[in-house]
Parts: sequence; structure tokens; C-alpha cells
Amino acid sequence: MDMKTRVCLELRHRAPSEVQELVLDNCRATEGKIEGITDEFSNLERLSLINAGLTSVADVPKLDKLKKLELSDNRISSGLEVLAERLVNLTHLNLSGNKFKDISTLEPLKKLPQLKSLDLFNCEVTNLADYRESIFKLLPQLTYLDGYDVDDCESDSDGEGDGVDDDEEEGEALAAVMSPSQAPPPMMSKVKVPIISECESEDFEEEEEEDEEDVVAEEDDDDSGDEEDGEVNGDLDSEDEDEEEEDDEDSSPAKGEKRKRDAEDEDDDDDDSGQTL
Repeated sequence: MDMKTRVCLELRHRAPSEVQELVLDNCRATEGKIEGITDEFSNLERLSLINAGLTSVADVPKLDKLKKLELSDNRISSGLEVLAERLVNLTHLNLSGNKFKDISTLEPLKKLPQLKSLDLFNCEVTNLADYRESIFKLLPQLTYLDGYDVDDCESDSDGEGDGVDDDEEEGEALAAVMSPSQAPPPMMSKVKVPIISECESEDFEEEEEEDEEDVVAEEDDDDSGDEEDGEVNGDLDSEDEDEEEEDDEDSSPAKGEKRKRDAEDEDDDDDDSGQTL
């Protein structure tokens, strides 16, 4: 796909001024030149043209907000003056896999005061003696060359440190304009607190009411049971009294007959004694 067509697809019905990042990797540049990118991309911050068949950057437009430019795996060998003129705020430049042979071809980059990271992997210039020392001397504004600083300490963010710095700066700026009452609270340890919805609380209250009703019903059952036991015991007691009265009545005639017999026996004894006299 040619570069112009790819640019149209990447816009996705947006105006060029709304685009902050544009990736055109592996598209084909006509005659090795940049096409379809104009100064209308005024807010563009990242542009990637990896393996696009470029031989020149002479047609790059003026992009004051561009910070990161990816030009690796092309065939560029010179002409970096235009970058210093039109991309004045560039901080990251990747020229890996291009045709740079001499350090002198990199001298125009001295005019990029914001340049912090430069990559020249797989360029012939990296085979020169004292290559790293010479580049750091030529470009004193550099922090990282091929991912390492002057003391051979590796970059922690692989050349993406500017994003972190920007986030921190935005956070500090936000805190500065916010009043203490508007400032976000400090980070606190996360404590899991069970959340009870209104429906669950209503169900819980209904269960409590049902439990109370069950307890009252059980107490009523116990009271009625005691009353029934009392009535049963009372009935039994009355029955026992009736039986005792009947027993007394049954035993009364027998006692009367015994008294009668005893009296008759006494009369017989008196008659016998009179005859004897």
C-alpha cells in the first residue's frame, strides 16, 4: 500500500489536527520520499515510518509538537538538516538499520536541543572505533545512545521515559491548581467491606420477624399445653375422689351388718348367762 493511501486510512474520518500518533510502518514511499503528511498534523507527537522504503527525509513537514520519530529499516544516508529545522522539539529519534557510515552525517542533530535518545543499531557508523564516545561528545544533550547512557546503564523505559515524565508533570500541575478540599485523598490500604443491598436488608428483617413470631407461637403452645395438662390432672383427681367415695359407700353396709351381728351375739350371750342362773 502506498503512503498516501495509508495516511487516509489512518485518519479514520478525523481531521489531521486531531491526530497525535500516526503509524505508517511497512507502507511504500513513492521515489523514497515522505508523502501524505503535511503541516496540518499540527498536534502530531509520534510518527512511525518503519520499513517504508525511504531514502530521504527532505519532504518531512514542520511539526512543532513531534517528539518521537521512528525511521528504522529504511535507506537514509544523509540529509538530517531538515529534521533540525522542522522538528525542533524532537526527543527520540530511531535511525537503526539505515545507511549512515560517518559520524559527520549526524552533525545536524546538534541543533536538536531536546534530543535525549538516539538509536543507530545496524548502521555502519557503529563499527567505527570509539563510536559511542564520539557520538556522546558530538551530541552532549543525549542521555541514551542505542538504549544505554554514557556509563553503559540501560534505559529503564526503552526510550519511552518521556511519557512517564509527562504523566508526573500533569499530576503535579493538577495538584497545584486544586484546593485541599478538591485534592484526591491519599492512597489507603484496600479493606473489603461486605455490601448489603436494600433487598437483602429487607429479607433479613423479614426473617427476624418470622423468627420472633415462631418464638411467640411456641410459647403460646407451651402455655396451652400446661393448661391442658392441668385440666387432665384435675379430671384425674376428681375421678380418684369419686372412686374413694364409692369405696366408702360400698364399705358402709358391710360395717352396719357387722355391728348388727355383734349386737345379736351379745344378746345370745346374755340369754345363756340367765339360764345358767
